[in-house]
Amino acid sequence: MGTVTLGVSIAVPEPYGSLLQQRRAGFGDPAAHGIPTHVTLLPPTEVDEARLPEVRAHLERVAAGARAFPMRLSGTGTFRPLSPVVFVQVVAGTSSCSWLQERVRDAEGPLVRELQFPYHPHVTVAHGIAEEAMDRAYGELSGFEAEWTVCSFALYEQGADSVWRKLRTYEFGGGGPVKTVPAQGCPVDEPTATTTP
Repeated sequence: MGTVTLGVSIAVPEPYGSLLQQRRAGFGDPAAHGIPTHVTLLPPTEVDEARLPEVRAHLERVAAGARAFPMRLSGTGTFRPLSPVVFVQVVAGTSSCSWLQERVRDAEGPLVRELQFPYHPHVTVAHGIAEEAMDRAYGELSGFEAEWTVCSFALYEQGADSVWRKLRTYEFGGGGPVKTVPAQGCPVDEPTATTTP
């Protein structure tokens, strides 16, 4: 057995996920269609394939200890010039995301790793593209707003084609793995999203 590249994230549910993915593609980001719209809990991490059962069991334990929390996205931010990224800001749910990512990377678990930068939950909408396109992404999504209740996170694997595919969704509160979830997150009210041109 070899290694696999894994990631753990909170999926941005519909209709927001597809909307932001389409906008990202429209800004000219070639990675847009290979990366589901998400908030990262564990960045791309190489793991021995033989440890996948251990990884799954670890994530089940993390999810069992988590509770649903409100997530709100509002406006844009950037990591430039440190990193060529424009993102939609997470303005509610940041402490819960931080708590989760610490447990996913727990020193006693199979996904322990150091981060290149301090953890900052966000939703990437442009990465490594022309500065003019980055500026466009920053401006055009500055009025974006969305909110929902986060009830789960998911484990993804990056394929040889660089596309990220979901392996399993983990529901919070001890519900165990979720086999099929049409849209991650469980809105309490009708979801609303707005953008300004």
